[in-house]
Amino acid sequence: MRDVIRVQKLRPDAKLPFRATDGATGYDLYACIDGEMEVGQEPVRVPAGVAIETPTGLDVQIRPRSGLSAQGVMATFGTIDADYRGELMVTMYVLPFRGTHVVRNGDRIAQLVIGLVAEVDMEEVGELSLTERGAGGHGSTGR
Repeated sequence: MRDVIRVQKLRPDAKLPFRATDGATGYDLYACIDGEMEVGQEPVRVPAGVAIETPTGLDVQIRPRSGLSAQGVMATFGTIDADYRGELMVTMYVLPFRGTHVVRNGDRIAQLVIGLVAEVDMEEVGELSLTERGAGGHGSTGR
């Protein structure tokens, strides 16, 4: 049996998240705004006009769209917890090399990607096992 995520439209012109192709892992998320919003280097929250009810055990994340990212228009990653019932909002900004970006009602602004929650326990220890990499940070495996 497939899990079901219930979606509530908060405004009549809101669009439900939509998977564009059978091979897509993300569901497009659309702006639901009156008129236009200008996105600059300061983050702004763009409403999607929908709220969701996610079954416990699913991990729903808002992720950027690659097409917008390639243009320097970014959406921040976000996690939608199973007990959250408010409107989905996408935090957007543009990179410094480009001018502002105009978001219009109905524009695809991000995507929802759904995964499974891994149930784990956190155990405090005095030290961790040793590895070749150790505490090497970002980029430490590249040569």
